[in-house]
Amino acid sequence: MLAVFDNTVAKCPEALQSPHSGGSSSSALKDGFLAKHFGSVHPASVTLNLGSAGLIAYSLDKQNPLLPRLFAVVDDIFCLFQGHIENVAVLKQQYGLSKTANEVIIIIEAYRTLRDRGPYPADQVVRDIQGKFAFILYDSVSKATFTASDVDGNVPFFWGADSDNNLVISDDAQILQHACGKSFAPFPKGCFFTTSGGLRSYEHPLNELKAVPRVDSSGQVCGSNFKVDSETKKEGGMPRVGSAYDWSSNY
Repeated sequence: MLAVFDNTVAKCPEALQSPHSGGSSSSALKDGFLAKHFGSVHPASVTLNLGSAGLIAYSLDKQNPLLPRLFAVVDDIFCLFQGHIENVAVLKQQYGLSKTANEVIIIIEAYRTLRDRGPYPADQVVRDIQGKFAFILYDSVSKATFTASDVDGNVPFFWGADSDNNLVISDDAQILQHACGKSFAPFPKGCFFTTSGGLRSYEHPLNELKAVPRVDSSGQVCGSNFKVDSETKKEGGMPRVGSAYDWSSNY
């Protein structure tokens, strides 16, 4: 799976950018550069143009049967999901979904509940999802992204910055290297990224994240890994409010 988001939609963390990038001279979005490359690697792929916001592409080719890929669009919310959720029945009941709803529909409904006056913050929403997973969601109405990976990083998942500082996300490290050169890294385990809130840990929501430079065999910096800083706590903590509070500004 692949998503490229324009830097006006999803601001790429500066720490992902390597001074020794050596990547393609082209933007991942210019002239469909990366979409064409993805299609050449995965001939049966489907690409959806999100206009000025970017693109999403996916393929069911060469997928791990234990970590299948799913795609859905509901009310202009696009979502790519890979993996499986263990507590599907609990989440279906929690979000009032039908028995036929699958994992990708659960993610979309969880996001909609969060966006439309959700009862608790985003870290709790993602923490409630148990299993092996990674997902990329784009809300074309609010022009917002929402991306997360499970706490153990069971699904291969990478993100990086292209030459125009657009955000590139994929389960294929070679796709990232083709688009971003050395300016990419594994997506942090137990974390989620949103347009409004940036990168945050849902496993340790009260701790800050710190960037740790990745260094390759030649000694060059290749983006950064993000780790939970156990010594740094966020100011304030979680506010105690009634269920009518609008959490949409917190995700």
